[in-house]
Amino acid sequence: MNIPLPIRDESPTAELWQPAELRLAALFWLAERDAARKAEGVRLLARSWSSGDIELDTHADLTATQSIPGRPDKPELVAPRLVKHRSMITPEGRAILIHALAHIEFNAINLALDAVWRFADMPPEYYADWLQVADEEAVHYSLLTGHLQGMGYVYGDFPAHSSLWEMADKTRHDILARIALVPRTMEARGLDVVPSLRDKLAQAGDMKASAIMDIILRDEIGHVAIGNRWYHWLCDQRGLEPVATYARLAAEYRAPVMRGPFNLAARRAAGFSELELAALPTQLK
Repeated sequence: MNIPLPIRDESPTAELWQPAELRLAALFWLAERDAARKAEGVRLLARSWSSGDIELDTHADLTATQSIPGRPDKPELVAPRLVKHRSMITPEGRAILIHALAHIEFNAINLALDAVWRFADMPPEYYADWLQVADEEAVHYSLLTGHLQGMGYVYGDFPAHSSLWEMADKTRHDILARIALVPRTMEARGLDVVPSLRDKLAQAGDMKASAIMDIILRDEIGHVAIGNRWYHWLCDQRGLEPVATYARLAAEYRAPVMRGPFNLAARRAAGFSELELAALPTQLK
């Protein structure tokens, strides 16, 4: 189904508009280029869904008619090796780190929206789950950019990379690969690294950023749990063994090699089985 997205007033004071169907609305906000407006629109969509103002067509075969994901002109996207070192010693170094985290959350909004619109014929709960993820990622993005502004910077001031979206693009034709390799691999990495970032920010005296990390870790456990839920559901539907299937997909799509140490407690809370956790050391770089 080709659905042209409407032309809108893009001024900051313009009233937000969105389609009245969930997957179309997810595509609509995915195409939005203004990052703050995207985050605000996703929050509006989640409220509209909760209040029953949005319908859901699980069967529609949708096609994007605009470039996705919509991104602002800045930050400049560069190779990961060219992104500045995220030192905690100076205020600018901490700002670079907060900016990098905000960029991850911006990409996470796009990833969740893409999971909603792209894949048809899933149970209604699937779409509700990924809308919840998009909504919470929008909160994280807003918290981080608000803190960044308090430090004298804005989103876009530093270069960033797009590794998260690159894996989403690779897996756009297979929902099983998408769920296996984005929420359960790349986003699950946040469960391992966020606690140390939180502690380092606290040691540097940035208690506000440290508190934001606590919120992100809490919510990301839930997001990875959603990924695990639907990965195992899809494996069950296809008659596949989850651990062996993950290893095959990781090799086929050249997923990033795992780096320890792992936050096993958070991974357990997110629904990884003991068999999956036991396989982690075999995937270490």
